[in-house]
Amino acid sequence: MDGFASIGAEMPARLQFAFTVSFHIVFPAFSIGLASYLAVLEGLWLLTRQRVFYDTYKYWLKIFAVVFGMGVVSGLVMSYQFGTNWSVFSDRTGPILGPLMGYEVMSAFFLEAGFLGVMLFGEKRVGRGLHFMATVIVAIGTLASAFWILSVNSWMHTPAGYAINDVGQFVPADWWAIVFNPSFPYRLVHMVLACYLTTAFAVGAVGAWHLLRESGNESARLMFSMAMWMALLVAPLQILAGDLHGLNTLEHQPAKIAAMEGHFETQAGAPLILFGLPDMAAEETRYALAVPKLGSMILTHDWDGEVRGLKSWPPEDRPNAPIVFWSFRVMVGLGVMMVLLGPWSLWRRLQGRLYDDRFLKRFAVVMAPSGFIALLAGWITTEVGRQPYTVYGLLRTSESISPVGGLAVSASLFGFVAIYLIVFGAGAVYLLRLMARRPEPAGGDPGEPGPVRAAGILPGLLMGGGTGGAVREGGRHGG
Repeated sequence: MDGFASIGAEMPARLQFAFTVSFHIVFPAFSIGLASYLAVLEGLWLLTRQRVFYDTYKYWLKIFAVVFGMGVVSGLVMSYQFGTNWSVFSDRTGPILGPLMGYEVMSAFFLEAGFLGVMLFGEKRVGRGLHFMATVIVAIGTLASAFWILSVNSWMHTPAGYAINDVGQFVPADWWAIVFNPSFPYRLVHMVLACYLTTAFAVGAVGAWHLLRESGNESARLMFSMAMWMALLVAPLQILAGDLHGLNTLEHQPAKIAAMEGHFETQAGAPLILFGLPDMAAEETRYALAVPKLGSMILTHDWDGEVRGLKSWPPEDRPNAPIVFWSFRVMVGLGVMMVLLGPWSLWRRLQGRLYDDRFLKRFAVVMAPSGFIALLAGWITTEVGRQPYTVYGLLRTSESISPVGGLAVSASLFGFVAIYLIVFGAGAVYLLRLMARRPEPAGGDPGEPGPVRAAGILPGLLMGGGTGGAVREGGRHGG
């Protein structure tokens, strides 16, 4: 009876965690990017004394505070689920994951929370230098938080440095190997870049939205221009990081790669399947549109390299190919669109028409949610691709569930859906209203403009075209 109850609870518990983590992940990702963006803006204002940097900083500071708060609240619910729905997993992995999560709280969250108050309310009390230091520390804290959380998640995918005691618990044998497990560096870089791109496209969309209504708004110009630089420089880096991460996954989780690529048969010179319908029952990808041998070239960097198919594993050890296949393509497709936006914006920037191209600005507005969608699609690819394990190859999901009834978990799932849609729906609407505000000069006196030499080329490059644009911008904003 207990076994039946635990089996019946597995899918509702997985759906509940997937639902809550999907809501949660977008807020920390946005706050990681915004914290670094705010640190850059305040640093540029202190360096150049250009009022536009200060105004833009103040515009996004309130939005950051709301995003940060929503991230904290949504994260608390997930922590409780480890005890209510996944108690066996918590007991088995607690000696390793518990300290890592504790390090995240002590070294990252406390750092963020401690200096957030100074960042939000201490501008007139601690001086400009100390206030900037608080902003930088908050940004460092968000990155440190990502470090520990990604270490925890990566260990679940590529466990290392552990031993198993007499009661079946994973216990630490080498903390260095645990923290810096094989997939951690790739996953951390890929995730942090995703956070920055998500924020850049959100900021760029807000800037483009306001430029479509008021083309001369300087804060909107700054937002849009800086976001386009990020699209140009960081999006290609993300493609490279994703490729390296994929090669690492091929080494340690080949079944996930087989599901991502839609391959059921092991073959040399495997094609790249662009689109198709993976069929788990028939063990084939129907209606496949494929490019011969390109799959092997991408995965093994050899035109005739061998790629394992899902048939290499028993059916009970295979991830859900249709979900992984399509979530991966959503992520990659959006990534390609991000990459294309960069050269387009550079072409218009070099023509001196960055702010005149209405199609570019409209496309930037359409791309506003692209980072969030790609982030969620990537997370689905990663986590569904790990199934049927919670600790890859060692602890199955069916063995990790609490001895609770499926009906109870299903009822709480529906409760979470209702409450989340109300609470976080209202929060999202409020954030959109904040972003819809016209960027205006912030209240107060941030200080007098600095000398022209400190305000020329750098602000011009961020807001205008080439060197000529920089000189014009410096002349416009300089003292």
